[in-house]
Amino acid sequence: MTASAFSAAVAAVRAGASPDTAAEDLLQQLTEDERLGLLDGDLPFWDAMADMLGNGYNRTPYPMGRVDRLGIPGLLFSDGPRGVVMGASTAFPVSMARGATWDTTLEERVGTAIGREMRAQGANFFGGVCINLPRHPAWGRAQETYGEDPVLLGEFGAALTRSVQRHAMAVAKHYALNSMENARFTVDVTADDATLHEVYLAHFRRVVDEGVAGIMTAYNSVNGEWAGQNEDLMEGVLRRRWGFTGVTVSDFIWGLRDAATSLRAGLDVEEPFQQQRARHLSADLAEGRASWDDVDRAARRILRTQIHHYATREPEEPSLGEVFGDAHRALAREVAARSMVLLRNEQVAGAPVLPLRRDAVSSVAVIGRLADLPNTGDHGSSDVRAPEVVTPLRGLTEALPHATIRHVAEDSPEAAAEAARASDVAVVVVGYTAMDEGEYIGSAMFADPALLALFPPADDSPAGQELLGRLTEQAGTDLSIVGSQGAGGDRASLRLRPADAEIIRAVAAANPRTVVAVVTAGAVITEEWRDAAPAVLLAWYSGCEGGRALADVLLGEVDTAGRLPFSIPTTEDHLPFFDRDATAITYDKWFGQRLLDRDGHRAAFPLGFGLSYTTFTLSGLEAGPVSGETFDATVTVTNTGPRDGRHVVQLYGLPTGAGDDFPARVLLGFASVAVPAGRSVRVTVPASVRPLQRWTGDGFAPAAPTATIEAAAYAGDPAAVTASSPWPGR
Repeated sequence: MTASAFSAAVAAVRAGASPDTAAEDLLQQLTEDERLGLLDGDLPFWDAMADMLGNGYNRTPYPMGRVDRLGIPGLLFSDGPRGVVMGASTAFPVSMARGATWDTTLEERVGTAIGREMRAQGANFFGGVCINLPRHPAWGRAQETYGEDPVLLGEFGAALTRSVQRHAMAVAKHYALNSMENARFTVDVTADDATLHEVYLAHFRRVVDEGVAGIMTAYNSVNGEWAGQNEDLMEGVLRRRWGFTGVTVSDFIWGLRDAATSLRAGLDVEEPFQQQRARHLSADLAEGRASWDDVDRAARRILRTQIHHYATREPEEPSLGEVFGDAHRALAREVAARSMVLLRNEQVAGAPVLPLRRDAVSSVAVIGRLADLPNTGDHGSSDVRAPEVVTPLRGLTEALPHATIRHVAEDSPEAAAEAARASDVAVVVVGYTAMDEGEYIGSAMFADPALLALFPPADDSPAGQELLGRLTEQAGTDLSIVGSQGAGGDRASLRLRPADAEIIRAVAAANPRTVVAVVTAGAVITEEWRDAAPAVLLAWYSGCEGGRALADVLLGEVDTAGRLPFSIPTTEDHLPFFDRDATAITYDKWFGQRLLDRDGHRAAFPLGFGLSYTTFTLSGLEAGPVSGETFDATVTVTNTGPRDGRHVVQLYGLPTGAGDDFPARVLLGFASVAVPAGRSVRVTVPASVRPLQRWTGDGFAPAAPTATIEAAAYAGDPAAVTASSPWPGR
């Protein structure tokens, strides 16, 4: 960093000065135009939009608030979360797959790799800590988040935050109540205070506690006000109640509806280009619709966040050679293998189908349209352009170089069965693609006057005039604003295609050693075909090394250590109401495993479920004292099976007498542990009592005077062990 006013501020903080004081000193050196320039992006709107649609989304950092005169670097944005969207970076498994590892130490390794690849490519602001709660599994962007439980979301979000922030500022999103994709620009989501604080805000509170640098607001409206200009959420909850000191930023392009209102409400930066604030804010200030105090409040936060980051980040500068380098590809493979969840593994001829024995496999039928498709997730803002993606077919072909591989890609049950019948084992790869789920911007919005009004005039930009004309002509078709054609959006069905179910049944009838690998981001209802498939594996959108990871798991090189980060129902009737085109909806506390428990419905597969290639027992649970809002529990994990393996200990709390308006069982903490065959390991599980608290008008209070603590392999595990609660209400 060359000598400048900004570098002097950073040096002062490193020497012990307050970041607030350093930010104030720097603020006083800015002109009025420079202060206003901090509050939005640096790129002219229409030129940047044309580049985005012509050359691709976020290939280089999007700069916001850079002031070269004083050396202020600005917020240099790169999207996520499956890796760095810029350049040609490492595509890790999607966040939901990483949540299935239940291993925050592993997620920290991913975050460190992401932070290093970002910094090497010139970015400092990572918009990839995605922690929205998927109220319904049809949500199109479920792949970008970690699971259905606030504790899982909060702990993984905190892990990604603290690891990324060794090299870049982390931004958590989308705040708040964002879990509908098709209607996100129009829907008003209402929720009472208890629902907000106990469920939908709890994980954002956790990442604020972790020191996240930024919070990105959602597109949707919350309780009657757009999230990007919702003062209750930003100044009320985020600042005054939680003490957040970082920067608030809008979601892109349509993240606010009024420049002055958003500034007064506490939104610091309009992302990512020169748009509404560049066009309107000077006049708003002159007319008194906003004040220079509002400007300076935002400017201080923006400056303080940058100064603090540059004063505390690791000094080492990563090299470009790390981007998609061998170490990060190996990590992507490790994470993908650890994420895969074995749901079913029946015995055939006296032994489970999986793992496959190399010496018993001379031929494999690899079936399905997805078997040789690079399929790392949707083509929206989280799409990572890895230079190479290893498909399941390639992974199995490499892993079994001497085996005959029979690949059937077409939707032909007859051809699939014929290949399966001639092979020792059949692997059927089914599920979804970017056409079925993911980020969605239907170009019908370009006929929506309310959204068109948010664009600046294109009169002075030939590129803008051409682009706007093209977009309005295409209204009514499916278009991704980030540069790829594809439907995406909220899933229309939670089931596989009928053709897939037919192929599974035909293959399983032809070969009893049939494995079904399901590519998905969320719950898939399997009732119409699961009984026919002796082995079922959730393989996720598994990143650039997913095919090799799948082979590692199928051949037993890696234990099946993934556990479901959500519950899977037996029918859609057991889920909350969902209308992907709704303009208004009310959220309550009931979703996922909590809703199934309340209504007495058995899950097809409960939260936390997953089979291993070995077996485990738990014993000797002890719950330690509560310190603040946390406690540690210890439990012995014994591997009772024939091989080394990895288990996930899940700690649940069962409040006694909390009432029908509170969940019967809540997740408190978890730990992933490797245990050698025939050995026992004493494990410490960090836990929180926050999920055992209910919201009152005066804040949180214990939901019940006592609670039982349960260490389990999954929610409702009959083999769980229990202990008395270290409950502060006792």
